[in-house]
Amino acid sequence: MSEGEVEIDTLGLLCPLPVLRLRKRLLGLAPGTLVRCLADDPVALIDIPHFCAEAGHTHLSVEEDGGVQHHLIRRGEAPSDG
Repeated sequence: MSEGEVEIDTLGLLCPLPVLRLRKRLLGLAPGTLVRCLADDPVALIDIPHFCAEAGHTHLSVEEDGGVQHHLIRRGEAPSDG
């Protein structure tokens, strides 16, 4: 994790909880903040990028390491109610 990046751990949570936890945390962050969301629910590979697109955030990348997804997200400019 790089400096200034916020990490959200959703490991062990199943759909829709990873997206709900991500949404709640993003609401309290400043626009432009980089967020790394850790997830291990296979559905999160679809749900998190879709949520970001719908809510105005930028899903920059996803990498998998040992069954753990590392989603890198930039907080959008507009307030998000998901």
